[in-house]
Amino acid sequence: MAKDFVKRSENYSEWYNELVVRADLAENSSVRGCMVIKPYGYAIWEKMQSVLDNMFKETGHQNAYFPLFIPKSFFEKEAEHVEGFAKECAVVTHHRLTPKRDGTAGLEPDPDARLEEELIVRPTSETIIWDTYKRWIESYRDLPILCNQWANVVRWEMRTRMFLRTAEFLWQEGHTAHATKEEAEQEAQKMLKVYASFAEDYMAMPVLQGVKSPNERFAGAIDTYCIEAMMQDGKALQAGTSHFLGQNFAKAFDVKFLSRENKLEYVWATSWGVSTRLMGALIMSHSDDNGLVLPPKLAPLQVVIIPIFKTEEQLEQINREVEKIQKALQDKGISVKYDARKEYKPGWKFHEYEFKGVPVRITMGARDLQEGKCEIARRDTLEKELTDLNAVVPAVERLLVEIQANLFEKARRFRDENTRKADTWEEFTDILENKGGFISAHWDGTVETEERIKELTKATIRCIPFDSPLEEGRCVLTGKPSRQRVIFAKSY
Repeated sequence: MAKDFVKRSENYSEWYNELVVRADLAENSSVRGCMVIKPYGYAIWEKMQSVLDNMFKETGHQNAYFPLFIPKSFFEKEAEHVEGFAKECAVVTHHRLTPKRDGTAGLEPDPDARLEEELIVRPTSETIIWDTYKRWIESYRDLPILCNQWANVVRWEMRTRMFLRTAEFLWQEGHTAHATKEEAEQEAQKMLKVYASFAEDYMAMPVLQGVKSPNERFAGAIDTYCIEAMMQDGKALQAGTSHFLGQNFAKAFDVKFLSRENKLEYVWATSWGVSTRLMGALIMSHSDDNGLVLPPKLAPLQVVIIPIFKTEEQLEQINREVEKIQKALQDKGISVKYDARKEYKPGWKFHEYEFKGVPVRITMGARDLQEGKCEIARRDTLEKELTDLNAVVPAVERLLVEIQANLFEKARRFRDENTRKADTWEEFTDILENKGGFISAHWDGTVETEERIKELTKATIRCIPFDSPLEEGRCVLTGKPSRQRVIFAKSY
């Protein structure tokens, strides 16, 4: 670990920001509130994208692409939707620049090039897509439509942090159209399960699945389903959402279909999405004071091999052995790099790949080679073991599985140990101020109470878990009757 790398316990926010930069994941752009995703960071996102894309296609979805620019009038058709996004919208008003009319240097919008209708730079695509679906849908035979798009979106955030909240970010957004309410609700819940499976099986990040409270649901949705994860500082992070939109957007854009009963009916809708925010979740779920820690299934580089030698002859001997091991690992579908650069010492390389979170490191020295062994180190626990050269491949395969499972179990255990019940306001505030994490507490079901709790503590209802049993109780703030506990937490 570099001496000047801040520890999580000292300043979690600074630790995160510095890790993103020093692990070569991203950097701030010259454009305020935007970031540059660097090749190593983008390689991780590409792995996420690839896995998710396959999962979407396995559930019958197809990719499409819709315009970046959305007519302002489209947003005004769905009242809740426009209200929810109005403060974050970037607006295009002109289509041409001209030299300044006062004679000073520079450019300004050409007054003769003002758009007849202002365009919103896509913050989300429900409106442009439902305008399109109106042309695609005539009868029940055209349904369901199961579309997804990979795109960038713009939400003009005032306070930004790389991957977690930026003015422009990358995401996928699914938009589906159905003939019945039941089919749309099933779709929304099915896609939430896809997200949960991805988070747990690939990101090694345990999540709670549930429904959002009315105050926290997506603008224009009937119900918003979500997965919520706990970061190492005890804060919650919303890792994915799936929305049952009912017929709101179909009615706003007059999208009807001729049913099997020969009646004109409005279409039922869903939308669902995850973004590069998952990168932030991945970093904060597993990384430590030595740098990034990546689950093997999403690591761009799963194994690095580093030689230790004094002479060219020793390097040649190591090269021959590494060539066999490297090929055998690649034949197993394992990504591996052999770093034989002479410009850097082995110690520098150890730190570099440790900081970048490469799950497994193999070190091969001349003496080890004579003994028919090599050293294998795992990034998650930093443990090392000497392994016979003829057993390297099965040892690496085993380690990759163990590391993936260990990261999930460690994160699950941390979440469970930091999930607490609160039955009184005193307990609630004490947990928030002194312990953090998730709080399972009763709530009287009103928006007023939810907003008051947020105002007093900055904690919000993260979700009403699907598996939360009915249980008579009293709201922690008002003392009014409650039938079920919900999960509160401070969040990103």
